[in-house]
Amino acid sequence: MLTKTKKKRVIENVKKHGTDTGSPEVQIAILTKRIEELTAHLKKNKKDNHSRRGLLQMVADRQIQMGYLQKKSARRFNALMKKLNINKKA
Repeated sequence: MLTKTKKKRVIENVKKHGTDTGSPEVQIAILTKRIEELTAHLKKNKKDNHSRRGLLQMVADRQIQMGYLQKKSARRFNALMKKLNINKKA
């Protein structure tokens, strides 16, 4: 589960300005962290299909956000992908 302190740390790493909490970069970073944690959970609990469905929804949401950011600014998109160590497959 993503606690307040973990979420705050993630936001601090990618925010664009002091009060940034909703930019595409922040949203993608938060989704990425949640996906990583849920993936670790599913490796231990292989039969947890409800969480697997949630994981697939988060991955789809992140793909939509990444597509938007790539259209909006390829430079910001590439910088974020390097920072979060994500390989985009599209």
